[in-house]
Amino acid sequence: MKTVRIGCGSGYWGDDIEPGLEIARKGNVKYLAFDYLAELTMSILRRQMLKDPTKGYVPDIVPHWEKFLPICQEKGIKMICNAGGSNPMGAANAIEELCQKMDIHGLKLGLVTGDDLSDKLDEIRAAGVKLTNTDTGEEDIDRVKDKIVGAYAYAGAEGIIEALDQGCDHVIAGRVSDISLYVGPMMHEFGWDFSEQYNNKIGAAINTGHIVECGSPCTGGNSNLWASSPENWHIGFPIIEMDENGDAVISKVEGTGGMINQWTMKEHLTYEVIDPNNYIMPDGIADFTSLKLDEIGKDKVKITNMTGKGRPDMLKVCIGVEEGFMSESMLIYPWPNAYEKAQKAEELVRKRLDYLGVKPLELRFDYIGVNCLHGSVATEPDPNINEVALRISCKTNTFAEAALIKQNTTHLWTYGPMGAACGVNGRPRKVIGLWPTLVPREFVVPQLTIKEVK
Repeated sequence: MKTVRIGCGSGYWGDDIEPGLEIARKGNVKYLAFDYLAELTMSILRRQMLKDPTKGYVPDIVPHWEKFLPICQEKGIKMICNAGGSNPMGAANAIEELCQKMDIHGLKLGLVTGDDLSDKLDEIRAAGVKLTNTDTGEEDIDRVKDKIVGAYAYAGAEGIIEALDQGCDHVIAGRVSDISLYVGPMMHEFGWDFSEQYNNKIGAAINTGHIVECGSPCTGGNSNLWASSPENWHIGFPIIEMDENGDAVISKVEGTGGMINQWTMKEHLTYEVIDPNNYIMPDGIADFTSLKLDEIGKDKVKITNMTGKGRPDMLKVCIGVEEGFMSESMLIYPWPNAYEKAQKAEELVRKRLDYLGVKPLELRFDYIGVNCLHGSVATEPDPNINEVALRISCKTNTFAEAALIKQNTTHLWTYGPMGAACGVNGRPRKVIGLWPTLVPREFVVPQLTIKEVK
């Protein structure tokens, strides 16, 4: 029976690349999938591209590929990534320059675009589509239209499949979904298409892609089993071995840290899931309730009976919107009376801003060590608590207001309670908010450009 092995190279921008290198060296994989993007990352990258047309991709791709390319060349491994961000061609140009430096020639890079809807919003609305905010219910973007930074759809695996069908050695995509990085090579290898007969198999691809796409959280990281997960200081990333019938085994490189069992699988199955019967992705809709998990060996779990449904008619789009500025400061108060000192500092800041006539859009005080995570349900702390950190954050219409609030929090060192130590005190920065919406699939047309690195 035909199988394909796909390793997780990274789960997010800034992830550790050593586990992916371990897979490349010892994992006997044909593909490595690298996820770099999050909901607002695309807007940040688009702003960079508008300032400099050569930028707008995830810059980590260059130092990462410098380490991965020699191994992948030797072992015939294909890398699939969404590090192209807002500018896959810019990423490819940077990789071409890297290859010249490393004396690597003959690569065929597939660049997948079509996810960028920033210049199509008027066309979409003219067709009668309401870009309703799926979080707030606000009907359309009229209120924020002039503040939009960028708009990107979560595209599916079509462009990746085409690139692999065309013989590309590696694929650099824009905002394809995290899971499509795994769905694409599976569909290419097995000849699956989006017809109804393959719904369950694509459901299996989505299911396994969902389990592994964050990397270490399914191999003992970020787990309820943290106390018993061994040697997480050199944790292994997951590998999918999918067969043509739609069954899979999840494993990791032997000798790496962490662990894989049915519980680490179940933990990640529940991650970011609203309806386990209908996990909606651009490539299909997976049902997480039908599958069966079996531990078939140390750090090996077999997954069977995975099912799915056809592709949704609507695709998720994230619109980045400028929403003013923010600043944050932190002061740490020591025993004795640490909590009371922090409370007094909050009172002073609030009264100071009233005195100055500053009215932030939002003003927040978090007592780290008391209620930063638990919020209003937190209990009162021990009166003899050793220390409390007060985090003061604000959101304002202008940079000047945010800077003024930050400046006035620094005065707490001298006119506030005694003993304060300085914590975070960064520059005010622009806020990019998220406007999530849905658009009909026909407005998102994957496009493939092939770049030859000679």
